Amino acid sequence: MKTGQINVQTENIFPIIKKFLYSDHEIFLRELVSNAVDASQKLKFLASNGEFKGELGDLKVEVILDTAEKTLTIRDRGIGMTAEEIDKYINQIAFSGAEEFVQQYKGKEGAEQIIGHFGLGFYSSFMVADRVQIRTLSRHEGSQAVQWESNGSPEYTITEIEKEDRGTDIVMFISEESAEFLEKERVQGILDKYCKFLPHPVLFGNRTEYIDDPKGERDENDKVKRVAVEVPNQVNNVSPAWTKAPVDLSKEDYTSFYRELYPSTVEDPLFHIHLNVDYPFNLTGILYFPKIKENVEVQRNKINLYSNQVFITDSVEEIVPEFLTLLHGVIDSPDIPLNVSRSYLQSDGNVKKISSHITKKVADKLGEMFRKDRKDFEEKWDDLSLFVQYGMLSDDKFAEKAKKFTLLKNTDGEHFTVEEYKEKVATLQTDKDDKVVILYSNAPEEQYGFVQNAKGRGYDVLHVDGPLAPHWISKMEQANENVSFVRVDADTLDKLIQKDEEIPSKLSQEEEAELKPLFEEVLDKQKFNVNFESMDSNDAPIIITQPEFIRRMKEQQAMGGGGGFYGAFPETYNVVVNANHEKISDVLNTKTKKSKDRKVKQLTDIALLSQGMLKGEALNAFIQRSIELV
Repeated sequence: MKTGQINVQTENIFPIIKKFLYSDHEIFLRELVSNAVDASQKLKFLASNGEFKGELGDLKVEVILDTAEKTLTIRDRGIGMTAEEIDKYINQIAFSGAEEFVQQYKGKEGAEQIIGHFGLGFYSSFMVADRVQIRTLSRHEGSQAVQWESNGSPEYTITEIEKEDRGTDIVMFISEESAEFLEKERVQGILDKYCKFLPHPVLFGNRTEYIDDPKGERDENDKVKRVAVEVPNQVNNVSPAWTKAPVDLSKEDYTSFYRELYPSTVEDPLFHIHLNVDYPFNLTGILYFPKIKENVEVQRNKINLYSNQVFITDSVEEIVPEFLTLLHGVIDSPDIPLNVSRSYLQSDGNVKKISSHITKKVADKLGEMFRKDRKDFEEKWDDLSLFVQYGMLSDDKFAEKAKKFTLLKNTDGEHFTVEEYKEKVATLQTDKDDKVVILYSNAPEEQYGFVQNAKGRGYDVLHVDGPLAPHWISKMEQANENVSFVRVDADTLDKLIQKDEEIPSKLSQEEEAELKPLFEEVLDKQKFNVNFESMDSNDAPIIITQPEFIRRMKEQQAMGGGGGFYGAFPETYNVVVNANHEKISDVLNTKTKKSKDRKVKQLTDIALLSQGMLKGEALNAFIQRSIELV
């Protein structure tokens, strides 16, 4: 038996580690199981190059819970250690790493994520245990099994023990304050989170399976009975889809793996991208395109980041551009320096290369789909458009590539590229200043009258909606010179697309001056501005519009972007009276003031109703008045 003391220069280092890492103390299990898998991988490598000539056997890792003894054990059949190796790797190298860790990161945010970087994987066991044993037998022939033990102080003991199997057991005597790690469900949950795809079998307890009765007994329907049997519970898939070559995977394999990642998801993904890069960095993974919902926040944190099949995090903002966090799937790269601060990640050149590569792969995939099967791409566009808009707004390189496959859909359900659409509408929808005016509706059903009026003039109307639409439209205007987007209800058609010719007015200036106060009397002057325009006599008698600029700024403000510097935009509307409509002439020719007021009120209420702005008492009064008129 040997006793000794670790060379500690930082006073009370164990309590510091224990307290400091407590915010995320479940991570100890990830570190210890990963170490056990590493030990197994190393033995497999040594066997492959001839350094180890013994029998490999079953290189499984076992997690053993003993509630009676209050222990949790991690067991492997890997390379094992001699007493000298324990002294070197546990007492010297790992502990010096622990000391360096405490000195550099004490009190800094996110440091619990970096324990492996300093060889602290093993020492994380003291976050949850009062006492820890290492029971190990080296791979070297004729080695003596030894046990290292410490109670979380700098003192330790090493004793010779009997151990038949090669490999290492880490035995943790769980402390009272960490009793949660003696609960089977808690341990299972951590293993599912961090160890789901480790490359060697990880076993934890047993599970029940139903098999055909070995004795062949049959039920009343003469079918072989099914009987329950206990089998080892393997928590991981050792060869997940992203570790395989795309040529070896079918579409069903990719969908099946998606279900494995997100078992509670109802819908299948639209399609996937398989990442496989070995130069200038190592990167594998599968990214899935889900059907993007209106609430983009719901989509986030669905990309899992792994390092050599060990789960690290699902917060990948520093590694992929923000818009790509809407995707689902897995990224695995040993080259990402996971064990450093977020600020380092943001400035690291390798991470930036990986980020750029993933963006390029996604853009190339979308472009390829568009070229190979445009009809299928158009059918998927409603589910893709929000993602593409987000990408174009947040990443200039993506926006440049997306020009080729971004689609515009009109209210007839037809799809066009931006260049195709500009060409389609250029003849009719170019105004007197040679600017192509693109009309759009964000709600064709609600703006039905405006849409039909535009189509009646031969104009085309796009259907553009979604939470990012106001920002995306502004982006499109910046990217396309001499093009402007205006919502079809933003003004009268003759104002939206101004031509050189003007329609003469049937009303004189004196007649307009006589009528204007009648309309202003029935409307809130703070909210509504009354104007007369000479429009087509077939247009509505009164149109209520909100200027494109004000409405767009309000929409962008509501989303938390744009316009905030100027304060809140007022809720103002234009009430445009059609000077050429027969109903306006009828008001002018009505003899009594009471009848004039009644007609004006009815006409303005109809205009308000068409915009969904007539409510409550005003709506009830309108209904009663309409019944009387009938």
